[in-house]
Amino acid sequence: MLWNALAIAIREIRRNITRAFLTVLGVIIGVAAVVTMVTLGHATTNAVKNQISGLGSNLLALRPGAGFGPRMPSAGVPDFSEQDAVLILEQIAGVAAVAPIRNASFSTVYLNNARSTNVTGSTVSYFGIHNWKIADGRVFTDAEYRSGAAVCVIGNTVKKELFASENPIGAKIRIGTAACEVIGVLSAKGQAGMGDQDDTIVVPLTTIQRRLLGKTSNHDIGQIAISAQDGADTTAVIADITALLRQRRNLQPNQDNNFNIFDTRQIADTLSSSTKMMTSLLGAVAGISLLVGGIGIMNIMLVSVTERTREIGIRLALGATAGEVLLQFLVEAITLSSVGGIAGILIALALCGGLSLLIQLPFVFDAQINVTAFFFSAAVGILFGFAPARRAARLDPIDALRHE
Repeated sequence: MLWNALAIAIREIRRNITRAFLTVLGVIIGVAAVVTMVTLGHATTNAVKNQISGLGSNLLALRPGAGFGPRMPSAGVPDFSEQDAVLILEQIAGVAAVAPIRNASFSTVYLNNARSTNVTGSTVSYFGIHNWKIADGRVFTDAEYRSGAAVCVIGNTVKKELFASENPIGAKIRIGTAACEVIGVLSAKGQAGMGDQDDTIVVPLTTIQRRLLGKTSNHDIGQIAISAQDGADTTAVIADITALLRQRRNLQPNQDNNFNIFDTRQIADTLSSSTKMMTSLLGAVAGISLLVGGIGIMNIMLVSVTERTREIGIRLALGATAGEVLLQFLVEAITLSSVGGIAGILIALALCGGLSLLIQLPFVFDAQINVTAFFFSAAVGILFGFAPARRAARLDPIDALRHE
């Protein structure tokens, strides 16, 4: 009986193909909008997580000042010392590695090519903490770090701008007033929220202190990068670091911290939660068009019942039960909405694929949202097709046969 009802439903849809298409257009648009919004939302969430995880492994960023932005020189907030970094590694449980960092912008020159580039002075641990891989060459050694050797590792953007297709390994570039030998090239990371991650040059901290900026104070470290151990409670680690630094910076109990610690994992979770909330909101708004599509199905089914009243009367007169008539029209409504759901999903997948390439987001196929959208579209057929189906089932056979 069910297969017969389905066959009749498909026959009726094919008989009025244009009307059927216009009927399910709302469902198609609704399903396509919901699936597209949710899929792109998931892609955005993954992109945010990937960008932040690309900054470092379980990274904690320790900076002077009360905020994340740049400090004004007049703020009077002291920078960190190299000893601060040493004590954090030695005394704080749950810390895997520490890298003191000193940043500055310099003019970099190679032959006739010149540009301004951010130069980072740090230790060998910097590369591991920030998940930097070496595409070519090597990083500087401990011996080169101790001696303040004039060596550097350049980012992919610097390589392209200064060397084009030439192999930079072994070449000397001028950074500020000092000449440095290129010993390595970093693997490309691409753009992030803070700009081009590949537009960077990394030198030993001792090199930037002795050759480029000079060392005028023991407190010349503008940032300390800290990698927490896998599985470590970063909240406890941050609390222990805070206690240590308050003691070393002679802060009284009534004084606020003059430094801040950012947990990139917490930032990633917060941004992901915000993205998911926005995705859910947009998906709910798009889902309204599904209800509009359901109203369209109900209206057309009511018209169909009116047009086929005589046919219904004949079926009832020949012995068909009210339940069989109800099932026939309900299956027809479900078939209409399901076909619209499948078409909407296919359109959404095509849109997501094209938009992912256009805005450079990873395409994430979410089987759950696609299956949910399909069943929701079928449920719309049941919900809005029941009233017309019940109306058909309640027709009096004699009145139906008299209908012209």
